Amino acid sequence: MLMRLIPILAFLVMQASHVTAESRNNLMNAIAAVDANVVFMRHTLAPGYGDPDNFSLSDCDTQRNLDAKGRQQASDIGAAILHSGFRFTQVFSSEWCRCKETTELMKLGKWRVFPGLNSFFQGHADRQDTLEMLSLKLEALTKGVTLMVTHQVIINAVTGASVGSGEFVAYNTDTKRRKVFRLD
Repeated sequence: MLMRLIPILAFLVMQASHVTAESRNNLMNAIAAVDANVVFMRHTLAPGYGDPDNFSLSDCDTQRNLDAKGRQQASDIGAAILHSGFRFTQVFSSEWCRCKETTELMKLGKWRVFPGLNSFFQGHADRQDTLEMLSLKLEALTKGVTLMVTHQVIINAVTGASVGSGEFVAYNTDTKRRKVFRLD
């Protein structure tokens, strides 16, 4: 019985190594491809569309939130980033609960909320004010690569890219070049 398990265990170890190496390559290659100074990430899976009518920024129970799959996706993505050895200079999150939970579950270290990443999709944040705040933040970036966990509408407004839950866009704020990628 044990002899039958050894090839299976060896296969699983090889697969795990392959996924980690692939994630590292995806992250590093995307950043290098555009000489990115920021990486935008759309929050992980939060089923539904928009937020409920009774939305309140201060009450997660009134928001569309991550489901079990989204929580696992965030944990897996965080593990892939940590195993890659890459470290972001700064990490910011939208004030929406699904973004904060995604950021927290990735366990990448210290992070802060930033209202310039909030969704203006349903008018819960002002589009112009939000994008002005974000523009100032992007102009102030200095060295390293910053991770920003946010919403599809923000990523599209800044980079022109449409991304799914848990997808990334490596972005160069000077050249406006971008590269969409996944780690899961």
